[in-house]
Amino acid sequence: MITSMTGFAALTREDERATVSVTVRAVNHRFLDVQLRLPQSLADREVRIRALVQQAVARGRVELGVNVQLRQAAVPHVELNEAFVTALEAALERARLRGVIAGHLTPGDLLRLPHALTIREQPAVTDSGTSEAVGQAVDQTVQEALAELGRMRVHEGLQLQRDLDARRQGMADLIERIAAAAAAGQQSLQERLAVRVSELTSDLPLDRASVAQEIVRLVSRSDISEEITRFRAHVVHWSALTDAPEPCGRKLDFLLQEMNREINTIGSKADGNAASELVVTAKAELEKMREQVQNVE
Repeated sequence: MITSMTGFAALTREDERATVSVTVRAVNHRFLDVQLRLPQSLADREVRIRALVQQAVARGRVELGVNVQLRQAAVPHVELNEAFVTALEAALERARLRGVIAGHLTPGDLLRLPHALTIREQPAVTDSGTSEAVGQAVDQTVQEALAELGRMRVHEGLQLQRDLDARRQGMADLIERIAAAAAAGQQSLQERLAVRVSELTSDLPLDRASVAQEIVRLVSRSDISEEITRFRAHVVHWSALTDAPEPCGRKLDFLLQEMNREINTIGSKADGNAASELVVTAKAELEKMREQVQNVE
């Protein structure tokens, strides 16, 4: 089955406990590369989330981010810098003794001094039941986002399959034209050699049987029947791979390497300009197919 490696999905779920947002992006990669961005509170669920991605995606670079906002309000936490305040009081006392100032520190004074008080928000403490419920919500949201990503990748895969099926059929037709052109070139070569031998035998005594065997040997060098047969088998195998349910991108990439190897051998053996021109066309088409297969999972 042809599925694209690229896709994007974003999903948000809300309930009485929290708002969970998940974004997932997938791009091309030779293998499966999972990159997770999780809040610290979900560190213990990283293995679980990574396993969910691995179950949904076979190949590609997947970047998945999770954000969790609890419904409980944050609790303010105030810290007094006691060393600073102690030093400040001592300095003020010395100033009062010298008659420079009067009075004492007030709460307002402390609030105006940036080093006296530190106010920060800390997350509300949640019980184990709430934490587990939020974790399950995260798992469900991740699964739904991965399902949405999968639908997008399948949709793009259909476009890829239409293009690759048309190119595969074009290659099947092209290899038959190459076979016919090579056969014509082989026949032409045999006729040229026969004419040349006939010209030589009129002037020199030659063993016609030996000469005929040599002609057959030379002509057989341009025989590409084995390569044509293997290429046809590769075309049939291509259809079997794309019709199977499992991902086939890496297998198609390997199959294209084999098809390209057969075409190179045909190009080196086939005789005649017509066959050579068709081989060049076939190489260009295989390169286009290779570029497209780089997008297949």
